[in-house]
Amino acid sequence: MTTENPGITRPDESPAQRLSFPRAHARTQRFTLGAPRSFAVAPDGSRVAFLRSPAGTDRTHQLWVLDVADGGGERVAADPGALLGGAEEELSAQERTRRERSRESGAGIVGYATDAAVELAAFALSGRLFAAELRAGTTRELPAVGPVLDPRPSPDGRHIAYVARGALRVTGADGTADRTLAAPESGQEETVTYGLAEHVASESMARYRGFWWSPESDRLLVARVDDAPVRRWWIADPAHPEREPQRVAYPAAGTDNADVRLFVLGLDGTRTEVVWDRARFPYLARVHWSADGAPLLLVQSRDQCGQLYLAVNPDDGSTRMVHAEDADPATAWLDLFPGAPCWSPSGKLVRIVDEGGARVLAWGERPLTGPQLHVRAVLDVTEEDVLISASAGAAAAAPETGEIHVYRVNELGVERYSREPGVHSAVRAGGLTVLVSASLERPGSQALVLRDGKQVAAIASYAQRPGLTPRVTLTEGGARKIPCAVLLPTEYQATDGPLPVLLDPYGGPHGQRVQHAHNIFLTSQWFADQGFAVIVADGRGTPGRSPAWEKSIKNDLTLTLDDQVDALHSLAATGEYPLDLDRVAIRGWSYGGYLAGMAALRRPDVFHAAVVGAPVTDLRLYDTHYEERYLGDPNKSPDIYRHNSLVWDDGIVDAAEPHRPMLIVHGLADDNVVVAHTLRLSSALLAAGRPHEVLPLSGVTHMTPQEQVAENLLLLQVEFLKRSLGL
Repeated sequence: MTTENPGITRPDESPAQRLSFPRAHARTQRFTLGAPRSFAVAPDGSRVAFLRSPAGTDRTHQLWVLDVADGGGERVAADPGALLGGAEEELSAQERTRRERSRESGAGIVGYATDAAVELAAFALSGRLFAAELRAGTTRELPAVGPVLDPRPSPDGRHIAYVARGALRVTGADGTADRTLAAPESGQEETVTYGLAEHVASESMARYRGFWWSPESDRLLVARVDDAPVRRWWIADPAHPEREPQRVAYPAAGTDNADVRLFVLGLDGTRTEVVWDRARFPYLARVHWSADGAPLLLVQSRDQCGQLYLAVNPDDGSTRMVHAEDADPATAWLDLFPGAPCWSPSGKLVRIVDEGGARVLAWGERPLTGPQLHVRAVLDVTEEDVLISASAGAAAAAPETGEIHVYRVNELGVERYSREPGVHSAVRAGGLTVLVSASLERPGSQALVLRDGKQVAAIASYAQRPGLTPRVTLTEGGARKIPCAVLLPTEYQATDGPLPVLLDPYGGPHGQRVQHAHNIFLTSQWFADQGFAVIVADGRGTPGRSPAWEKSIKNDLTLTLDDQVDALHSLAATGEYPLDLDRVAIRGWSYGGYLAGMAALRRPDVFHAAVVGAPVTDLRLYDTHYEERYLGDPNKSPDIYRHNSLVWDDGIVDAAEPHRPMLIVHGLADDNVVVAHTLRLSSALLAAGRPHEVLPLSGVTHMTPQEQVAENLLLLQVEFLKRSLGL
């Protein structure tokens, strides 16, 4: 399918016309609309379900099916427009929060779940419950109490569980016998929910679910969350003073978390609490329930330096350890990983663990990988092998800057499944694998369907082509070999001389920006085409290299700024890049905004201007699970928090001379990094007599999904940077 691409840059356009890229970038949601995602493969290998919007500028995702066995091709299984009769989608407050936590900015069917056979899919639209028969190709609405959240069919396809008004409910797949399995107790309706993840689980643990079906489809594990202990904050909309502020439970560092318990709920009405030492291990980090073993829990201590793998007896709720307690020997922290822990079909515990300085895959008590690989996720487990994603480890034969590959691992060895350089992931079942790949050489990503390693189909992408090709060099900088990307203007010639420099990092935990992928550098290239040499550097703390690399920032996040400076200076020292060190700026959002603010305040000898987007400035105001992982408890280590914060109760922390221009940007509706961070920084700057600019974004959350906001925000940043650097 080809579509008209308004606003996209063409090679014959002038630099002024290239300013249309921000609108295209915003309208296409970073050129992701129209690309297939959220794959589910039938265990008989006959079909693949997935989500995709019908065009590169259409936000509304449909549920699709690719019929592989009979060569029937792709078909729409559920169309939100038809199901809602053309009406506008209406989202409940809880659904908006769920999407904010998962960074979901699409519309329509943005998530679905299937039974074990991938024949029945359930999803919610406008708080209503729908079920799609994927083999038959029919979809129908089921009567349900609304607004419906996170519907999930039972493995046998006979029931659908969902959350509504804080209660966990179950209905028949035919729409009959809807009933409540657990509801908030009388007087606790405002604080208790069943079946939903609490704030820190969805924001900082990547656990977005709150209930799990048994493989026999006769009972569920259900999380009960009571956020009564959590401190209440108020998120107001100053642009609409007539509206009441939103009251949110926000567990800031050093304060109380929600109380999380777990219950086994039977369809016959039985209720059994799962028992473990919740005082010592309060975080319910992972839950796995399959036919290969007992329900499996991973629970963590509050400081995240200790964790237990527990098997649950669902009959009486008792638990037993299935592996000796994990503890970080350096008292740093223990990481959480997608897909792990889980059971193998033979009953072996499959884990990802830091061992011998490497991040390895463990099969029972035996590591199956070594320091050649840095394991990132478990994708699938069979009796024959484990499918993982991994990057090159410390002992790899050669560096593979920014690459992530899929590997097959078993007791006989390791085999790379993805071949070409790039960033790869996979979904597998029934001998069928959907391999999703991105590379520097082509825009977007491609999804290939493979059987026994041979392509049998390709799932079409309707994403628009950016019309912008990153002129990027992947390299390493400095003695620490910091992964870097350097981007120059498309039409730059060596005779043009040195360029002002823009550092464009995320630069912190969970955010790898230097990847062997085309689209991740589009915005950086657009900034380069405005006359900058752009550097993206992944210093210590960023993922994908080694446990020591990630954990070296324990108690000292300022090391992430040191590595930005080292990367800049080492790249300049090579003489290979036209870097004007007398005109250096930095921009960033979230952790990158924190980094940009710290750069302007603490290293004005290096940086001459900063765009500080949604920054965390007083680290006591961010959530428990994230902040305490790196800095501990602020009640016990206030000096560590003060050293790492940009502002404190008595003003700016460690600000140096001279003053540097700062543009601070923040969404007023942000409930993740609340606007108080920016307001405290601005007040402290004003008190210190430091000029700065603040751009408040009315009605905008941490994601800035609004098209006009996202477009104009890029344009305003360019104007500020050029003005501040005297360009």
